[in-house]
Amino acid sequence: MRLEAAARMDVFRKLWRARKLIVVVFIPLSLLPLPLIHPTSEACCAYVLMVTAVYWVSEAVPLGAAALVPAFLYPLFGVLKSSEVASEYCKDTTLLLMGVICLAASIEKWNLHKRIALRMVMIAGAKPGLVLGFMCCTVFLSMWLSNTSTTAMVMPIAEAVLQQLICTGLADSHHDSETVDSPEEDSVAIEIPNVKRVKARRDSQYPTKRDHMICKCLSLSITYAATIGGLITITGTSTNLIFAEQFNRYPDAKVINFGTWFIFSFPIAIIMLVLTWLWLHFLFLGCFRETCSLSKKRKTRREMMSEQRIQEEYAKLGPIYPEVVTGIFFILMTLLWFTREPGFVPGWTSLFEKGYRTDATVSVLLGFLLFLIPARRPFSSSSPSCENTDNSESDPLAPMITWKDFQRLMPWEIVILVGGGYALAAGCKVSGLSVWIGRQLEPMSGLPPWAVTLLACLLVSAVTEFASNPATLTVFLPILSALSETLLINPLHTLIPSTMCVSFGVMLPVGNPPNAIVFSYGHVQISDMQVKAGFGVNLIGVAVVMLAITTWGVPLFNLTEFPAWAVARNVTRGL
Repeated sequence: MRLEAAARMDVFRKLWRARKLIVVVFIPLSLLPLPLIHPTSEACCAYVLMVTAVYWVSEAVPLGAAALVPAFLYPLFGVLKSSEVASEYCKDTTLLLMGVICLAASIEKWNLHKRIALRMVMIAGAKPGLVLGFMCCTVFLSMWLSNTSTTAMVMPIAEAVLQQLICTGLADSHHDSETVDSPEEDSVAIEIPNVKRVKARRDSQYPTKRDHMICKCLSLSITYAATIGGLITITGTSTNLIFAEQFNRYPDAKVINFGTWFIFSFPIAIIMLVLTWLWLHFLFLGCFRETCSLSKKRKTRREMMSEQRIQEEYAKLGPIYPEVVTGIFFILMTLLWFTREPGFVPGWTSLFEKGYRTDATVSVLLGFLLFLIPARRPFSSSSPSCENTDNSESDPLAPMITWKDFQRLMPWEIVILVGGGYALAAGCKVSGLSVWIGRQLEPMSGLPPWAVTLLACLLVSAVTEFASNPATLTVFLPILSALSETLLINPLHTLIPSTMCVSFGVMLPVGNPPNAIVFSYGHVQISDMQVKAGFGVNLIGVAVVMLAITTWGVPLFNLTEFPAWAVARNVTRGL
């Protein structure tokens, strides 16, 4: 019996190790009867859609590789020509992303993000406002950089502060409330850790339970703030770009641009930031009366040491000239995006022939200039100090960024993933599958628009806990678009909230990469993310998004009417 049980366990282990290969082979074969029994264009497209969706959700193959499935299955089944599929993999949003990555490469190379983060934390100080300070700087950086990059940049700075807090507590465990008259204290040298350096911590390694709670609170606040910041701009996260290109399927709709998205999402981010901060503070640090007492006129030794550590890191930053150039480009790109077509006044595009220039035009132009502008101050013999520079000391005309800098940050997998989503959407449109899906959803016509939107938000926010955000949104957007047109609801009423809620995969380390980065530092456990903090943040996010789409989103996007641009597309599809 024991031998038989051991043999069965061995078989199960082998099957578990080969589970991804089994999914890759079994799923296409098990679904193959669908296009064989019903050799229609809709059935063939549905087959490709289901195979790709299962590959994405299960991650049996890399996301980028799974996104290539429509590139060969659509031509094989006669849904789209190979040239038509290929054209879907490079769109306007691809160029927009490339220009943004050029700016992000310059920000990271010259440590502008670090200067901003440290300066904001110095302003906040080492009191409970420290958590809010880190959250604010993380939100700001995540508006322009990817959520993953922002978390990877800010978390080492936070870890250095936390290590200083722990070491000071160990050295002064019996005098936590002791005050000092001057900052002339011996500081413990702590190097900023690398994200790859993962070390499991135990409760005994923290001076007090409250120190452990502070570490948990600050760590989780960074990953949640990165998610919140990514909502604010149309380029803040890949899911926003996926929505933008999906919405481009309505060629007559001119309601979504950088400005209108910012006006809608910025209040959402502010409300979520405050509520999330209050929730985390209450959950881990207790009531504010104990931590924010105004009667403390002097700072404790630990607060002084933490602030001193932050100031030391700020002093290590090099010359500011390359950061100034990067900051100018950053401001210029933002202003040109806002003023291209602001809506309430004519934008700068009115000076040219209409319809040729988009946000990608600005992004690529400024990104290209970063490859040309020297990083060294003109007529200066000093060279910029940067750990990532390549032969900049020997070349006085070395540019702000090199192709290696760009290549290191460019998320090609996301580009291909987004392209795969465009290809799937094109196939659904041409084959008529989207019309068929819309007809099956007609029984939901009795629901009010807010109920349909709420169901969509809850569904995507639940699925995205276990699947990647881009893959989840790529699968759901075409379905929700067809649903909205069938129910005669403004598509923006469901598409925008779903796009935002798909980012709320904050309950598990696998929900998104920022969660995994924070989890790797060892301060938090899965129960902290899931049972305690994550569920509350998820509810806050869905509630705030629903508040926005039913209040200020209504006049901003004219959501009370089924728009003419959606009517035109609906009629075209019906034909």
